[in-house]
Amino acid sequence: MKSLWNSFKIAFAMFSKIPVPQAEWTKENMKYMFCFFPFIGAVIGAVSLGAAWLANYLGFNVTFLSVALTVLPVLITGGIHVDGLLDTADALSSWQERKRRLEILKDSNAGAFAVITAGVYFLCWLGAYSEICFDRQAMMIVAFGFMVSRCFSGLGVITLPKAREDGTVAEFSKKSEDVPVRNTLICYLIILAALMIRTEPVMGTAAFFAAAGVFAYYRYMAMKYFGGTTGDLSGWFLCLCELAIVLVTAALSVILI
Repeated sequence: MKSLWNSFKIAFAMFSKIPVPQAEWTKENMKYMFCFFPFIGAVIGAVSLGAAWLANYLGFNVTFLSVALTVLPVLITGGIHVDGLLDTADALSSWQERKRRLEILKDSNAGAFAVITAGVYFLCWLGAYSEICFDRQAMMIVAFGFMVSRCFSGLGVITLPKAREDGTVAEFSKKSEDVPVRNTLICYLIILAALMIRTEPVMGTAAFFAAAGVFAYYRYMAMKYFGGTTGDLSGWFLCLCELAIVLVTAALSVILI
């Protein structure tokens, strides 16, 4: 139990800004870390649902709430995954050889394509939320989506080849108990798929398959252009996975009216 508790604390310390007690980052304490990674998504989903309910109750307008919902995940996570999205955008847009792309991923400077990607990314979230922020079923599906994206991201860390043997993802993978963590994440995904479909069959099914489709593309892209995954590529995937979920949900919420 102590190992599980420490894995929980390390997951939240690494992937969120939520204050947690400190734990020593040893192999023993980190081996189940990715089992708790999706729970950060659960926090984001719960806070988003709470914010939507409160805004509706107090009579806030759609634009204000959409902006608040767009920035909430960044505030909770500290933007760690968005950083990966932007680094990857620069690397992919460089059209350089694999070695150079990996070097660009490690470059802390933001290029033009990173800035463009950030603008488009947040505008897409803002537009999607403006359609669904007062739609309870759609918001529930998006809330589950924050967990789904982290389940797939964790599976990527566990199962995909690593582009760098000395990278963060490689280090986390070495310290993780691959089989039980993988099986746990798969069980989470089955449960989450059922919950999304139960919430609204069409939107839930489409949103889950959109997430699975982005994961399939992520695997293809990582192997083709980088020779494996990295921490930045994992962040890139997580951001695009969540964006696909909210865009599909928003589109269907309009079509199904």
